[in-house]
Amino acid sequence: MRYPEGGGLTPERRASREKIRLQAGERFAAGEKTAVIAKDLRVSVRSVERWRRAWREGGTEALRSAGPANVPTVTDGQFAVLEEELGKGPAAHGFEDERWTLARVQTVLRRRLRVSLSVATVWRMLKRHGWSWQAPARRALERDEHAVELWKKEVWPRVKASRRPMAPGSSSSCAVRRCVSCGGERPSPPTCRSREVELRAA
Repeated sequence: MRYPEGGGLTPERRASREKIRLQAGERFAAGEKTAVIAKDLRVSVRSVERWRRAWREGGTEALRSAGPANVPTVTDGQFAVLEEELGKGPAAHGFEDERWTLARVQTVLRRRLRVSLSVATVWRMLKRHGWSWQAPARRALERDEHAVELWKKEVWPRVKASRRPMAPGSSSSCAVRRCVSCGGERPSPPTCRSREVELRAA
């Protein structure tokens, strides 16, 4: 449900919802299952999952009410302080790993600047100041770049050359290809016409 501009919750209703989220937080700490918590608190499983993510990233503080939607925006001076705090890294603020999330930034805002903003507002504020979402590069630490380049230059050309074209007059729509592992021949899968062979360095 979307609320109108200026917020749709009274302070009493907001406090009531916060109380439910904090109860859920206590049960997260006790290790209870999401479905059980949702049933007992009479809320949706999706809401409990969202609260659990926030709790995992920002603790109990992340479950507290962000206040009405029309709270004052963060000033440039306050944002400069926030950037300085973010530059110290998540570990300096008591988080387990070096990964900033919106819930964690929200927690730093509340602790350091005494400003309560929703996660959506935090994201809009960061985007407005030139911050962007970043996905970590997934590359194995043990990857040997020299070996990969060697494989590309020396092994791959031989693999390409060893492919046998489809014999003339064959009724099969699929070529027979040589297995790189054992050297034997094997038929391509039925979908070979629309699928390229993908070889990856180990």
